[in-house]
Amino acid sequence: MKIKSLETRAIFDSRGESTIEVALEAKNGSVYRAQVPSGKSRGSNEAAVLSFPRVKKAEKTLRRSISKGDFKSIQQFDRFLIKADSTANKSKLGGNFMVGSSIAFTKALAAEHKEEVWQTVHNEFFKRGSGEKRPFVFSNLINGGEHANNNLDIQEYMVVVSNKYPSEKGVSLLIRFYKELGEFLRRKFHAPFLAIGDEGGYSADFENNFEPIGILGYLIKRLKMSDQLLIALDAAASNFYHQGKYIFDGRRMSSDGLGLVYDEYFDNSTALVSIEDPFAEEDYYGFALLRTARPDRMVAGDDLTVTNPRLIAERTAAGLLANAVIIKPNQVGTVSEACEAIKVAHANGLKCIVSHRSGETEDAFVIHLAKAAGAFGLKIGAPARERMIKFNEFTRIYN
Repeated sequence: MKIKSLETRAIFDSRGESTIEVALEAKNGSVYRAQVPSGKSRGSNEAAVLSFPRVKKAEKTLRRSISKGDFKSIQQFDRFLIKADSTANKSKLGGNFMVGSSIAFTKALAAEHKEEVWQTVHNEFFKRGSGEKRPFVFSNLINGGEHANNNLDIQEYMVVVSNKYPSEKGVSLLIRFYKELGEFLRRKFHAPFLAIGDEGGYSADFENNFEPIGILGYLIKRLKMSDQLLIALDAAASNFYHQGKYIFDGRRMSSDGLGLVYDEYFDNSTALVSIEDPFAEEDYYGFALLRTARPDRMVAGDDLTVTNPRLIAERTAAGLLANAVIIKPNQVGTVSEACEAIKVAHANGLKCIVSHRSGETEDAFVIHLAKAAGAFGLKIGAPARERMIKFNEFTRIYN
């Protein structure tokens, strides 16, 4: 495929860091777009995120050489991007600009092949198996941490929709539960309106970090959805780790102390099945502690592994620190590297959860990546606002 031009624009600017859109124009005049949020909570080993003015400079650098190429595959295009950047953390072109270009090219290649995007990715990277496996859907319904202006240390309180049901039924179930939760919280807080966090979940001040878990569990039982919905957390613990201690529920505690808290959470909620980033990204002792204490529950790495094939192999060998990983393509910078991360994770017996990112956009590429790879899980956020585009795409391609 030959490319005529590449252009970027800022579609949202948060904290001076831009969510960008990359528009790739093929030689035939067709334009393919990708939107890339930078995310509020990021691991220290992620690919660099450039501000929009620096992205525009990177665009000019790339534009001079990109029209000279004829790219036959996603991997060939991504190798071109990686060579043009030539830095260890993609600080020259920026991981956000590179992954936007990579996704836009993937969409263009799919159109040229007259395929769905997930089929093109599947055929190039995941020829054996996958494609038809329906994922568990992780939906963030109560927001805390960096995603909300409230007193919760834990960043995401999610319900997990079982993959036993057709996609449309699962989404309908989730929408119903989201509305019921809103009504319950409005009554609880005597508030006609509730604040909404960055990912569409409800935001309020709770008695402690466990109370939202108790509320979700209570509603699941009351609505007789125990065989359909489970509970998962994203602690994003690096955000409440300071000077060697965790500041949690207003107390300073060690890894052992926080591990005991999580152990108590599991004891008090049979529906709680997973915790993502329960400890700071380099607190290997904490991760190993929880994996040993709760081998039957899911411990997922995000900041721990940042969709990096090398870090996944190094930090999750034999499942000692985590038995699942979060996959966010813009953490690593290209579609090819994200797919390699999934393959490394699967080779090590880890579950993969393909995830959206805060600073949400209407781009639904992650849905196609999850289907192409046969991912165990898919994180989309709450069923509201612009995220409904992803839910609609989910029901379409998993029908």
